Amino acid sequence: MPRRFDLDWVRVLAFALLVPYHVGMYYVSWDWHVKSPTPVTAIEPLMILSAPWRLSLLFLVSGVATRYLSDKLPVGFLRQRSWRLLLPLLFGMYVVVPPQAYLELVEKVPGGYHAGYLDFLSGYMRGGDLYCMAPGDCIDGPTWNHLWFVAYLWVYTVLLWAGGRLLPQSLRDRAGHLVRRACSGFGIIGWPMLVLVLARVFVSPHFPSTHDLGGDYYNHLQYGLAFALGYLLAKADAPWMQLRRCRHWMLALALGSYALMIAGYLRFDDVDAIPAGPIAALRTLWGVMEWSAIAAILGYARAWNPGDSPLLRYLTAAVFPLYILHQTVIVVMAHTLKPLQVPPAIEGPFLVVATYALCLLGYEAIRRIGWLRPLFGLKRDRRPMPVPGARSPAG
Repeated sequence: MPRRFDLDWVRVLAFALLVPYHVGMYYVSWDWHVKSPTPVTAIEPLMILSAPWRLSLLFLVSGVATRYLSDKLPVGFLRQRSWRLLLPLLFGMYVVVPPQAYLELVEKVPGGYHAGYLDFLSGYMRGGDLYCMAPGDCIDGPTWNHLWFVAYLWVYTVLLWAGGRLLPQSLRDRAGHLVRRACSGFGIIGWPMLVLVLARVFVSPHFPSTHDLGGDYYNHLQYGLAFALGYLLAKADAPWMQLRRCRHWMLALALGSYALMIAGYLRFDDVDAIPAGPIAALRTLWGVMEWSAIAAILGYARAWNPGDSPLLRYLTAAVFPLYILHQTVIVVMAHTLKPLQVPPAIEGPFLVVATYALCLLGYEAIRRIGWLRPLFGLKRDRRPMPVPGARSPAG
């Protein structure tokens, strides 16, 4: 089957959303690594606009990509995926992420954290709790912080590979056929939405999101479902055509669910004190919005059906290095700008634009240095991707 350029664009844009979202985390009332001295809680409803679906969408697209790659590499698939995922993960944990943990200590330790970065780094490399604000609320090392996505993606890939080796071919074929048949019509709308609603209502209250891999059952349900669906439906045409036909209705449902959810949350001053009935309704709306937004995005991308382009090839290669770098860039810049007391209305957009610019500059350096490329998920033996719009040597 031809390459799904529509999903390449979905992946690029979904990863790009991480930058404004994580800049927003600096200002909202929710806990994060560093915090602005001037909170802007008014943007929290805007943050919730993408929170339910953004990461599930990335896991679904990753499942599609995994299916294409596994068909392309029937031998050596797991070795290739492990090399492309685990090496950047380890490099990120020991080189890219430590400044985040260090600045978090600097800002959160009462009375200040006075150790220099090199002293901090020696403790970070040894591992264990670096500082505990309260029991169970510790900054430890080494940590993966925002790179948890890579760890989860590798684990799901290993489970998929193991299932392909351990389960009989007939059983795998029947299971795949059952899922594709169930999702060939309106099932692609109803079944995933039902699972996500049930997970949000009954599982998330008991197993809230941790990104710690072990015990993170709610996240494994939603992200594992998305990854498996992407893998199983990657080459089935009927579900994608159904998503295209329903895209307008799904967009309306996503926006309606979002509006009702925000209106419901605004009725209560303390989210933790919402009664059982209303909180179950709000969690239901969250699950409905999660899948309807994903369905709408995939449907519109399918209808758009873009072709290949130099810009797409450039961004497709750049997006993983940008993802690895972006949160450390945000944390360091936000902490550095604090003494200047820049108003959030100016500082926030500056952080977004500067993060994109610095990460793309970082990518320009990374793609030109052979030994750096594998550390950021790029193939070492591939020539650097051309700048968008540049003429080829033959052109």
